Amino acid sequence: MDDMDDMDGVDGLDDMDHRILAVFRARGGDPRVAAAARALSWAGEHGALWLAAGLAGAAADGARRGAWLRGTALIAGAHLASMGVKRIVRRPRPAHVDPLVRTAGRHSFPSSHATSAAAAAVAFGALGAYAVPPLAAAMCLSRLVVGVHYPSDVAAGAALGALTARAGARWMRGGGRD
Repeated sequence: MDDMDDMDGVDGLDDMDHRILAVFRARGGDPRVAAAARALSWAGEHGALWLAAGLAGAAADGARRGAWLRGTALIAGAHLASMGVKRIVRRPRPAHVDPLVRTAGRHSFPSSHATSAAAAAVAFGALGAYAVPPLAAAMCLSRLVVGVHYPSDVAAGAALGALTARAGARWMRGGGRD
């Protein structure tokens, strides 16, 4: 494969990213979908929903308070990691769709909302919070509906979050060192 073939593959993936985003963003034309996506966007800012859920879990489940707090720390760590990657990659947000929300930053890769959501799905799912994974998936998809991330941003963020939480799973459950 020569350099030109490599560029065609990258351009094809970039085109697919743009097309998929446009399809999801079009769903935001439905006022109910737009309202739900905006609400998820607001709730997920800086991982707030997941951090609050972890603190609530710690308060409600005294027997596993430490696990909930360590899971919450993993989510915060995953979120911080995504912000660090954003500063390195510096991919601009999509410009070919009109966003439904304002963003805290100019960079889109990876999606920090998706990172913290996936970390919460893995960490809190392991603690039996079975409502978290579907809510996390909805939050990931909402980033496309509001038009502020490409699908590859969301996929990368979700992978980063899931891997971060999975890497700290043993520590989260028992407090031991991995």
